[in-house]
Amino acid sequence: MTTTKVDLKRDLRGLYSATRTPTLVEVPELTFLMIDGHGDPNTSTGYRDAVSALFSVAYAARFALKRAGVLDYGVMPLEGLWWVPDMTAFSTADKSAWDWTMMILQPDQVTEAVIGDAKAKAAGKAPAEVLGRLRLERFAENRAAQVLHVGPYSAEGPTIAALHAYIAEQGAQLSGKHHEIYLGDPARSAPDKLRTILRQPIR
Repeated sequence: MTTTKVDLKRDLRGLYSATRTPTLVEVPELTFLMIDGHGDPNTSTGYRDAVSALFSVAYAARFALKRAGVLDYGVMPLEGLWWVPDMTAFSTADKSAWDWTMMILQPDQVTEAVIGDAKAKAAGKAPAEVLGRLRLERFAENRAAQVLHVGPYSAEGPTIAALHAYIAEQGAQLSGKHHEIYLGDPARSAPDKLRTILRQPIR
C-alpha cells in the first residue's frame, strides 16, 4: 500500500505565504490542534509548556499516520491567536494583558482518536495538565486581511498599524482575534530574519 503524501503549505499557499503589502484572503474552516492561555509569551512558563506540548502531540500524530500508511505530511508552523477584551486597545506594548490560543493546522485524517493516542505517546515530554488542555477544533475566519512582517516580534507594531490602516481603507472593520503564523524559528534564525504572517479577520 502506498502512503498518500500531501503538502499542506503548498495546497494552502494563499494562506501560508504573504507579501509585505497587505492583501485580502478568504479563510475556510480548517482543523487545528489548540491550547489556550494568558500572559506575556516572553516570560510565561505556561506559554513555553503549551508550545512544547503542541509540537510533541503534532509530531506524534504525524508519525502515527505515516507508520499506519494513512498519510505522509509535514507538521505545519506554529500559529497564535492573540486578543484583549477590547480589541481597539490591542497593543504590543502590554503583552501581559494578552489572552492567546496557540495552534497547529492538522489534516482531516487527524481525528480525536489519533490525538488521544498522540497525547499518550507525548506523556513525559510535557506536563500532564498541559496535555489535557489540548483540543482538536474546527476554526474559520472567513474574510481577512494579512501581511508579511520581517523582523523581530517586538517590532511588529508598525506592521500591525499598516494592516489596520489597510482594513480601514477597504471600508471594513476588525472582527475577531489578531492572528500570527510563525514561518521562522526564533531558535535558528536571527531576529531580523524572522518571517511572520499577520492576519486580521474583518467585517
